[in-house]
Amino acid sequence: MTHAMRVVLVGYGPVGARFVEEMLPAVAAGRISLVVLGAEAEDAYNRVLLAEYAVGATDRARLEIADTAAARAAGVRIRLAETAVAIDRERRLVRTAAGEEVAYDRLVLATGARANVPTLAGLEGSRPVRGAAPGHDGHGAPLPAGVLALRDLADAEAVAPVVAGGGSIVVLGAGVLGMEFALLAAEHGARVTVVHHGPAPMARNLDEGGGRMLGRAAQRAGLRMAAHSRAEAVEFRETPAGPVFGGILCADGTYTRGDLLVLSCGVAPRVELARGAGLACATGVLVDAALRTWTDPDVFAIGDCAQIADPGSADATGRVAGAPSGLIGPGWRQAAAVAAGLHAEAEGAAAGPDASVALHERPTAVMLKAKGIDVVSGGDYAAEPWSADAEVSVWVDPARGSYLKTVVRDGALAGFVSVGLPQAGAELTLRYERGGALLTDPAALLRLDAPDAAAAPAEDPLGPDATVCWCNGVTAGRIAEAVHDGCGTVEEVGRCTRAGTGCGGCRGRIAALLAAAPVA
Repeated sequence: MTHAMRVVLVGYGPVGARFVEEMLPAVAAGRISLVVLGAEAEDAYNRVLLAEYAVGATDRARLEIADTAAARAAGVRIRLAETAVAIDRERRLVRTAAGEEVAYDRLVLATGARANVPTLAGLEGSRPVRGAAPGHDGHGAPLPAGVLALRDLADAEAVAPVVAGGGSIVVLGAGVLGMEFALLAAEHGARVTVVHHGPAPMARNLDEGGGRMLGRAAQRAGLRMAAHSRAEAVEFRETPAGPVFGGILCADGTYTRGDLLVLSCGVAPRVELARGAGLACATGVLVDAALRTWTDPDVFAIGDCAQIADPGSADATGRVAGAPSGLIGPGWRQAAAVAAGLHAEAEGAAAGPDASVALHERPTAVMLKAKGIDVVSGGDYAAEPWSADAEVSVWVDPARGSYLKTVVRDGALAGFVSVGLPQAGAELTLRYERGGALLTDPAALLRLDAPDAAAAPAEDPLGPDATVCWCNGVTAGRIAEAVHDGCGTVEEVGRCTRAGTGCGGCRGRIAALLAAAPVA
């Protein structure tokens, strides 16, 4: 290549921002020319923390995740409020909604995911994505007034006055994000009802016993849990400004009034741009272990839109199993991998990331971020106590709000659920991440959270090699080094190591390490 490699990035969310950060040395050195097309008018921000921002638990500054000014100073051309609407792979051009064409040698898609809108009467034809070209990312009109999906800053700013005024919020869906928002909103003064299918919340992350225990804890925290509820229609009340959400009607005839409806019905990868360009897609954009699309080696995909699968793995019907991870940590690691590969290619080395890099990551533990409610699960926890192929142990203590389940296969911890037992949950998370064995006496886990906890875990959950920040892969040892070098607050540790800048679930563990650090 006789000129600087022309790289175009479509999408400037958290994963796109990390890609830009990783590309800066090559851009500054003149080896790579980078153009970024971001549909939103704002600089990249951390969507994972939108719920905290919406209820007033954190400020706008903590959502900042990109130094756009520094990137522009290094030579990156970041074009905000500019939506990519088509890709011409033959001519290697990206066309924008304004009709401009941007040339590329390598194209990176970081288009993320959009919120699912359920098929309910009253929401026909609605879409939750702002800033998309008409007909490009979800057909139809925007969501009605008083209905939102909490996917962007405008959504968060619409929630704020309802929470501040002690208003009534209906949350449709009880996944991890829906429950985190519901608990936060209730903690900050809102009256919250969670409407969901099935007997218990977080059905995709907890077994029924763990979910029921979480449901009890949520009720004690002030939530109204409407289980076994199948929503059928959204109804509106008339105001001088027009129709506004008034309530939700369920199949059993129950009607729940509210000032605001928050949809938490999952997300779908935004693959419309890729599919329109003829790129192979399943649930997400299909990429190989090097994150190159199956269809075109000059096009990559990362983050919530990227589905990693072996080319040719489709079954007889053409279906490809799997889906994007949906987590910020893997997305950041994918961004770094593609950036490293493009660095090497620009310097004349072998093209693309090293395909031997294990991008088929072991599923990470899922933790509910909620004050006073400790919930974490990981792996394959579905086995029952009488399963022939696993050793399964279950402890239930409804009076104390505690639930623990462990699944061991071939001597290693294969899965677990922990509710109301923070120390046991931390120990199990550590063992699961390392593929380690369970304690010789599994009942010893319960003693870790006893008021007079004399038993110590076999391994220290905050030992030097323990992963504290799962999003960024930061160990306790690395944080200790940062503290030794002068970091004295969680924010300073984050700036130095990136720990705590993703989902924020590790900030308590970072604070514990700071508190335990020896005084200089």
